[in-house]
Amino acid sequence: MFARSTTVQVRPQSLDAAVARVRDDVMSAVPATEGCLGVSMLVNPTSGRCIVTSAWQTEEAMSADQHLQPLVDRATTGDATPEVEDWEIGVVHRNHSSGPGAWVRVSWVHVEPEQVGRLAELYRNVLLPTIVEFGGYCSASLLLDRASGHAVSSVTFDSFEAMRTTRTLASGVREHLDGEVLEVDELQLAVAHLRAGLIDDRNP
Repeated sequence: MFARSTTVQVRPQSLDAAVARVRDDVMSAVPATEGCLGVSMLVNPTSGRCIVTSAWQTEEAMSADQHLQPLVDRATTGDATPEVEDWEIGVVHRNHSSGPGAWVRVSWVHVEPEQVGRLAELYRNVLLPTIVEFGGYCSASLLLDRASGHAVSSVTFDSFEAMRTTRTLASGVREHLDGEVLEVDELQLAVAHLRAGLIDDRNP
């Protein structure tokens, strides 16, 4: 499976309007978009960072999309040009669905391109079994760009408080990554809709 993320910076006071546009315009188009498994939107209320991610059954469906992405672009119009990136979904695991008030810790990582497969195995077999024991854990995913060596880990929690109390634990987990941690951010899960077919509910 694959994903396309659109990251844009908007004024914090404009976040509510951006979220409303994604809910009203983008979400309504998902059922009619062939191969699209759903859309999520993360926002940082302080910095104004927005990340809208669409999930796809195949790379071909994602590449052929000419309908959903223009809606995302219009919904996330901000103060800078959006950064659009395509990813392979390397790891995904869900303990339970997220609800209102969920937050996500996102970590951007870089490894040498030839080490991307090893990173995915490390995340799945070593790091994930620790992450799923965090209090308030909902789900986790690892997105991969094999050509560049970039990867993005997202761990969703039931609440900001649950996420906050795991900061030290998460820092310890990141120390085991075989690569450079470029950035870590904590964002509110403003929109979440993924079809059940995306989720791997198997125990890690």
